[in-house]
Amino acid sequence: QVQLVESGGGLVQPGGSLRLSCVASEWTLEHYTIGWFRRAPGKGREGVSCITSNARQTYVEDSVKGRFTITRDNAKNTAYLEMNDLKPEDTGTYYCAGDRGRLCGPHSTFSGSWDSWGQGTQVTVSS
Repeated sequence: QVQLVESGGGLVQPGGSLRLSCVASEWTLEHYTIGWFRRAPGKGREGVSCITSNARQTYVEDSVKGRFTITRDNAKNTAYLEMNDLKPEDTGTYYCAGDRGRLCGPHSTFSGSWDSWGQGTQVTVSS
């Protein structure tokens, strides 16, 4: 069985920061590309960021570029999304997903089927 668990969400004021974590259990994170996605209320799923298994490729969407950073620590079986200068439009449920052999780049990075998904963590940016 494979399981991903996100944590670190919460309520933050505009301009604030949060660090999301994605922990893998019952599988080895080092063999998987990790993606971060979000879903705003009433909206569809949006890809946010991606990091390959060895971290030699990373990608962030233009809407969060310069504010969000994706990292991973394979020894801890954990991936992270550091979010800075948060805006109200960043509000939503954030999910991590794992996929074997997927590349991270500007074209079709978040498309298709991913092997595993976490349950999501809520991020609310509001005054």
